[in-house]
Amino acid sequence: MSWAALCAEARRVPPGDDVAARDWLLQRLQPYRVESADGSDGGLLTGYFEPLIDASRTRRGAFQVPLYAPPPDLGTRKPYWTRQQLDTLPAAQAALRGREIAYVADPLDALVLQIQGSGRLRLQGADGRTPTVQTVRLAFAGHNDQPYASVGRWLIQQGELRPDAASWPAIKDWARRNPQRVQQMLWQNPRVVFFREEPLPDPSVGPRGAQGVPLTPGRSVAVDPKSVPYGTPLWLDSTEPLSAKPLQRLVMAQDTGSAITGAVRADYFWGWGADAEAQAGRTKQPLRLWVLWPKSIPLTPR
Repeated sequence: MSWAALCAEARRVPPGDDVAARDWLLQRLQPYRVESADGSDGGLLTGYFEPLIDASRTRRGAFQVPLYAPPPDLGTRKPYWTRQQLDTLPAAQAALRGREIAYVADPLDALVLQIQGSGRLRLQGADGRTPTVQTVRLAFAGHNDQPYASVGRWLIQQGELRPDAASWPAIKDWARRNPQRVQQMLWQNPRVVFFREEPLPDPSVGPRGAQGVPLTPGRSVAVDPKSVPYGTPLWLDSTEPLSAKPLQRLVMAQDTGSAITGAVRADYFWGWGADAEAQAGRTKQPLRLWVLWPKSIPLTPR
């Protein structure tokens, strides 16, 4: 039976009938433990989320940090300008002129949008006091082909944060206490992500992942597609953030990210809002993975 036939059959399983769904999976899918090239089955689970950030269509007041659509020459200049060059070189700045989608008030909000790869903007009224005009989604539209570097790791190397305390809230707190060094910190990550704006007709639907389908909180994970194909069901065995409480569940490989490399590696999509942000920022847990593969389809090791 092919994946297409299997998926068609899965749609006929009555929704909400967990027992029937479990029996169906056990009958048709074979679990295979995921291991790294050296035979190790231990890995790392991190978390990500879809930010919700206040923004303005125009540069005004506190809203001074632009978010950009891809520049016209992004596909011809390889690699593209670094983050520092885009901030300082007139030629690089000229390439971005007119590509502004919106402006946010905090450069760290812009950075978190780029790290997460998508987000929601709550666009403010023209005077900043009237009710929100609308909420839109920014989706990933490309990057400058520069390597990603963690600003948290740089702060640890500088002795500014302890390795066990380099969470996103800690990074934001450091930035509030050291405003004169924020730009220096941002330039440590040369990668810049560009976006496209999308309407948000249904706030309950997640952003599209690399597979091209909307992500589901608690059920979608980002993987290294060189090791795990998109669309693969996975059994995830880990623990809750900052806890030994088991986190064991069926998830789907539907996304990827620049920091997600290796076979036993996954990024867990927590959803959107403050709770999702808090959980994602705390997730750095041990991980074991199993792929669930149709018994009728030979599994070719990658």
